[in-house]
Amino acid sequence: MNLSTLLTQPEYNFLHTDEHLGRHIILLSLAGSYSYGTNNENSDFDIRGIALNRRSDLIGLTQYEQYVDDRTDTVIYTFNKMVSLLLNCNPNTLELLGLNPEHYLYLNEIGRSLLENAHLFLSKRAIQSFGGYADSQLRRLQNALARDSYSQSEREKHIFNSVKNAMYDFLRRYEKFENGSLRVYIDQSQNPDFETEIFIDTQLTHYPLRDYKNIWNEMNNIVKDYDKIGKRNRKKDDNHLNKHAMHLVRLFMMAIDILEKGEINTYRAKEHELLLSIRRGEYQSPDGTFREEFYELVSDYEKRLDYAARNTALPDEPDLERVQEYVMQVNERVIRDEI
Repeated sequence: MNLSTLLTQPEYNFLHTDEHLGRHIILLSLAGSYSYGTNNENSDFDIRGIALNRRSDLIGLTQYEQYVDDRTDTVIYTFNKMVSLLLNCNPNTLELLGLNPEHYLYLNEIGRSLLENAHLFLSKRAIQSFGGYADSQLRRLQNALARDSYSQSEREKHIFNSVKNAMYDFLRRYEKFENGSLRVYIDQSQNPDFETEIFIDTQLTHYPLRDYKNIWNEMNNIVKDYDKIGKRNRKKDDNHLNKHAMHLVRLFMMAIDILEKGEINTYRAKEHELLLSIRRGEYQSPDGTFREEFYELVSDYEKRLDYAARNTALPDEPDLERVQEYVMQVNERVIRDEI
C-alpha cells in the first residue's frame, strides 16, 4: 500500500470524526517494524500519533490521555501525556521523535517544534528505561526457552530466578517487611515428579492481608506461566522469539546512540542486515534455543551500554524548566483558541 494514501482508507475515518482527534492532531507516524527498517512481507502498519489536549482537558473537568483503535493498531497520545512519557525516556514514545522523514505521515507546525525540542527530554533516565526494557525482553526470551527446552531441574531454577527478580519489585511497591520475612529458595523435592522444587518460608506479623494477597498472586502468575499445558506451535512461537531477540538488540542500539551522541535514531540503517538476520532466525539452533553467538552479541551490547552510561554527557535529569516553558507555550495557544 502507498504510504501517502494509507490514512485515506475508510478504516482510519476515526482520525477525522473523533472529537479528541481531527484538528487537534499534531503528528501521525508509522511505528513498529516499518519505523525500525525491519519489516517483512507479514508486517502490519502500526500508527502512532500525538494530539493536543483540548481546552476542556486543560481548564475544565474532562480528563483524557490517549485514543486506541485496536482494529488498525493505532495509538494517539495527548500532548501532555506524551510529554510525561518523554520525560521518563519511555522507549516506545521516545522513538517517535527520531523517525526517518518519510515515516511521518502528518506533521504540523507544533509537531515539528516537538521534534526540534527532542533534546530537552534526553537524560540519564534513558539508562534505566532502555536498560529495563531490554532486560524485560531478554527475560521474555529466556522464559519461553525455559518452558520449551530446559530439563525440569533447569526450568525450576529459572522460575526461581524470575520469582527472585520479582521480589525486588515487591519490596519497592509494597510495605517493607519490617515485622517479618519472606524467603524463597530451591531445595530437593519430595514430589516424585520433580528433582528440585521452589520452597517459601514466611514469617509475617501484622502484615496487611491485601498486600500479601498481591504478592502471592504475582508469584503464582509467574509459576503458572511456566506450567501452561498445550502443544507448542513451533513455527509461530519461533517467529515471536526471533522478533523478541531482534528488539532486544535494537533497544541496545538506540540506547547507546542516545547516551553517546544525544541522538534518537529509530531507523537502524547501518545495522539493518544484522537485525533482519536475527528476525529470520539465523541465530537460532535447530532445537529452538539461541546459539552462543547471539548471547555473545547481547553481552557485547551490554558492555557497550554500561560504558556509554558511565561516560555519557547527558544530564542526570531532563531540563524540566525549559520543558515546562515549552509546554506552557503550546497549551496557552490551545486555551486562547489560536490553533
